[in-house]
Amino acid sequence: VQLQASGGGLVQPGGSLRLACTASGFRLSVNAVGWYRQAPGKQRELVASITRRGTTTYADSVKGRFTISRDNAKNAVYLQMNSLKPEDTAVYYCNTEAIWGQGTQVTVSS
Repeated sequence: VQLQASGGGLVQPGGSLRLACTASGFRLSVNAVGWYRQAPGKQRELVASITRRGTTTYADSVKGRFTISRDNAKNAVYLQMNSLKPEDTAVYYCNTEAIWGQGTQVTVSS
């Protein structure tokens, strides 16, 4: 039973990235999934979540810029991040129930 987060990298302000959270050993489609992030010296915060039925919620800081979605056929949940800002720099984690992915680094810098 494992979650794998991928897709991070270095991007300039205003750029885009798509993060992927893939599951092995269980069906991700039966659970709500959240994307979290943790910047240096800060607490981990919830960025976006999606329920089993597809209802989404977002932190105010990312509304209108980030989109969470799921592809049940690929057993994956995605986070499309547009109009990235330097303050989006953090390690991004996906989570479902008590399972955490290992995190993927997103750095927004010119």
